[in-house]
Amino acid sequence: MTHPSRPDTSGPVFAAHEGGKLESVPSKPLRDRKDLALLYTPGVADVCRAIAQDPQLSFEYTTRRNTVAVVTDGTAVLGLGDIGPVAALPVMEGKAVLFKHFANVDSVPVCLETGTVEEIVEAVVRLAPTYGGINLEDISAPRCFEIERQLKERLDIPVFHDDQHGTAIVALAALINAAKVVGRELSSLRVVIGGAGAAGVAIANIFRRAGIDDLVVCDSRGIIEPQRTDLTDIKRKLAATTNPLGLRGKLGDALLDADVYVGVSGGTVPESDVAKMADNCIIFALANPDPEVHPTVAQKYAAVVATGRSDFPNQINNVLAFPGLFRGALDSGAPQITEAMKIAAAEAIASLVDEPSATEIVPSAFDDRVAPTVAKAVADLA
Repeated sequence: MTHPSRPDTSGPVFAAHEGGKLESVPSKPLRDRKDLALLYTPGVADVCRAIAQDPQLSFEYTTRRNTVAVVTDGTAVLGLGDIGPVAALPVMEGKAVLFKHFANVDSVPVCLETGTVEEIVEAVVRLAPTYGGINLEDISAPRCFEIERQLKERLDIPVFHDDQHGTAIVALAALINAAKVVGRELSSLRVVIGGAGAAGVAIANIFRRAGIDDLVVCDSRGIIEPQRTDLTDIKRKLAATTNPLGLRGKLGDALLDADVYVGVSGGTVPESDVAKMADNCIIFALANPDPEVHPTVAQKYAAVVATGRSDFPNQINNVLAFPGLFRGALDSGAPQITEAMKIAAAEAIASLVDEPSATEIVPSAFDDRVAPTVAKAVADLA
């Protein structure tokens, strides 16, 4: 029996991950027998009996009030694809670090063996009594849509698929300010979204709720429109609610005179197609690590350019949204994160850029105001 050779684990990245990135730390001191009697038996029995009588007390007397499960099956991890739950664990640990650092929300990675939609939903429902919220992560489309829908129906705690809605919230925040830079109203923009996976669908939905009507979504086969016979249920809904001009053809056809391109698909958009866009246009090329339109190309044609990378201006980073979003939901006791909360979160993020410019349409991820501002906007609507 042969075994694969051990990968090279030298270098600073592996050193930073050695032993994992999380630990459990007690929030109450255990100094003597008196503390032991309070924190464990017999004292803990009083708290258990009270919660059995009124389960809502679990949000006051356990860690549930501030703990989120970061749930994945490892089927759509970052730019890595279907690598499975064990290989996804470092990403989920990283997500937990971001939750704690930016919003003081405790979170626990929950990496599940993949299965049917129903199996994953059932597993999360059975785990849910431990947590105050569920953050779904890196689950492949279209399964992720149905998993989130069913969990929102069955649970009375916030359920949020960050690959969809975190990306959409920050993209809307960025577009609000990019529109200011080019002197346009959101409702006047003609927008093309490249990609109809989790992020593309959510961006289309939040843009429409924000007042953008002239919106076209493209997948790998071209413009999503009702005459196509190869559409999934999700794409059929897109076809019925987008593309008001009835365009047909490929992405390049959609980009003709478009004001905005948002790429969440990977691949490369030919420069000849980018050149068809309207003057003073906006390009968000968000694929990582390789944007669909490289910034040096995008800058030839666009007034505002954003990517998903940290080494170029205007990084569209989900960390601007999800920590504050859950902070606000947990603090307010919200049973769900509503569509209005997502819009409010986007507007809150955008508001932190006092004077939007071509190189600054979203605040820095390390701006200490971001999570509290988003949290307040969410809590005010709870």
